[in-house]
Amino acid sequence: MGKSKDSPLNYKRFSIYFSRYAYPVEYLKNKPVTKGLNIVVTIPSYNEPDLLKTLISIDKCYPTQHPVEIIVLINQPCNSDIRVSEQNENSYTDAKQWIGKHSTSNKKYHVLWVNNIPEKHAGVGFARKIVMDEAIRRLFRAKMFNGIIVGLDADTESDPDYLCEIENYFHQYPKANGANIYFEHPLLTNENTEYSLGIASYELHLRYLIHALRYAHFPYAFHTLGSSMAVRASTYVKQGGMNKRKAGEDFYFLHKVIPLGNYGELNTTRVIPSNRISNRVPFGTGKAMMKWFESNQNYYGTYNPNIFEALRTLFVGIDNMFTASDSMIEHYYDHQMQCFKSFIQKQEWSEKMRQFNIQAAAPENFRYKFFQWMNALQVLRFIHYSRDIMFNNVPIMEAYKWLKGKMSIDNDSGNVIDALQKLRSYDKENPYFYVKSANGHIPSGRDSNP
Repeated sequence: MGKSKDSPLNYKRFSIYFSRYAYPVEYLKNKPVTKGLNIVVTIPSYNEPDLLKTLISIDKCYPTQHPVEIIVLINQPCNSDIRVSEQNENSYTDAKQWIGKHSTSNKKYHVLWVNNIPEKHAGVGFARKIVMDEAIRRLFRAKMFNGIIVGLDADTESDPDYLCEIENYFHQYPKANGANIYFEHPLLTNENTEYSLGIASYELHLRYLIHALRYAHFPYAFHTLGSSMAVRASTYVKQGGMNKRKAGEDFYFLHKVIPLGNYGELNTTRVIPSNRISNRVPFGTGKAMMKWFESNQNYYGTYNPNIFEALRTLFVGIDNMFTASDSMIEHYYDHQMQCFKSFIQKQEWSEKMRQFNIQAAAPENFRYKFFQWMNALQVLRFIHYSRDIMFNNVPIMEAYKWLKGKMSIDNDSGNVIDALQKLRSYDKENPYFYVKSANGHIPSGRDSNP
């Protein structure tokens, strides 16, 4: 259940959020909320021809113990292209008709259509904010302050146990602030070899990046996909809700949540994102597939392993900088790889370490301060900087060969699809949970109780 023992405090926090930060319009104000509502699935939809496939996938999910609502937000900016407007109108009409036949007392569907978003705000971040804020209001009215908001996309499907496993996860981990939900892109191996190699290379790149960051001892190494995330309502409010970014909104949102700790991977079900070509956002699956088909289709480059070796050299001994003398701080910096020294100058390093030591009363405080500075965005900037000045991209299978040696994965086929399947299996069997602590992170199985 999501009701919290500190309901008065949560009531105040939610009220402040609604008055200061929430999208000002409540679209479902006149729609009654089912008692005990515990999960709200939020689905932004823009120019989406396959929305009903997503809804049908959710409708096939097994019954949950507590009620679930699904909110679809069809959105478009002012002065949209006529073809976009027609597709959105068709999606809205089809969804309304479908919902009228499939809503039940335990699983209710809602569809909203906001078609006048100012051009400067229009984008997936603003759409997610509108629909997630609507979900917050539903859970608030149900007095389920610790209920769950789930992010999904309108071109995404899920396994039948999707909703049940989300419910089970947050019941099993009552202190969890949020979770990544395991995903697999469809490979279409029997239909289109070029397509399957492209999407397999892209997903292998995503999984390689996360595992390389974990090898480097970066504590916040999680996928950040808006279509496969879940977060507590109270955590969403505490961290100021979703941002309005036109792209990358999921990255920035989740990296406000992950550093809180008690954040993990839900790997007992599956989200199936679309693998189609798209240019609607500057990065992501659609853009990666477009680049794949514009290239010679036999090379997918990814980040050089040397970059993660540099990060590991930096992170693995960072706890020793707590209460360190000036000479120790400078000695530690002098032993870093050149790419880091070019990225962060010695004077800045020394000043930061002294500052963190002044502010930190204990090792865990120092570590937290350090990773507030070397956060996910800073690490990503360092990766790109190192790639541009020193370590060029390498073929994905070359990077995977390095990674599997670090992870003791036995796979020598040299086939990108086989490599991806190996990493998928590993991820399903070894869910990762980050607990904010003195030593940074605790990877743990689901049998532990963070």
